[in-house]
Amino acid sequence: MATTESARERRIVPAHAAPLPDLETVFGTRGDAAHCWCQWFKLPARDWRNMDDRMLHDRLAGQLATGGPGPGLLAYEGEAPVGWCAVEPRSALIRLRQSRIVKLGTEDPDFEDDRVWALSCFVIPPEHRGRGVATDLARAAVELAAVSGARAIEGYPVDPAARRNVTAAELYHGTVSMFVAAGFVEVARPTPSRAVMRRRLPN
Repeated sequence: MATTESARERRIVPAHAAPLPDLETVFGTRGDAAHCWCQWFKLPARDWRNMDDRMLHDRLAGQLATGGPGPGLLAYEGEAPVGWCAVEPRSALIRLRQSRIVKLGTEDPDFEDDRVWALSCFVIPPEHRGRGVATDLARAAVELAAVSGARAIEGYPVDPAARRNVTAAELYHGTVSMFVAAGFVEVARPTPSRAVMRRRLPN
């Protein structure tokens, strides 16, 4: 994918094309990302409770090895991996079907439709935050969804302007302003601080 104008040395690649150690660098060994590996939305609660960190890591590694659409993108600055986003057909994210935010806000209640994609998660290590990495990932996610045949892509970000004391951990959904910068429009506001954002694609 093309280098963005906002960071001329930044490039974004499909995660399955990146070395696994680069993803491990971004996810780290501490914090929520290291205990999730972007599997929470993909597992029923009963299965999630039976998974340890290594099992979750290995699940993501297996998904990357399949070469199918998604499950994410990795951002680099030079040779350094600096961020991840999870983006793939919404049908793969079974917990979204039970999410109150999604059910109240989606324009597409058919969760089996593989042409509706979801941009569900961002992981930006602390030392790389505040420099537009996540916004560039969101733009690249739209591009990936479009070339993969999606007709729409959704996100479920937080609006920090609507609530005090939003923690860094809650921002894994992304922010409303970031999605706006990537061309999404707000289609619903299920709670004061959570929006459903959507971008229709020309497919």
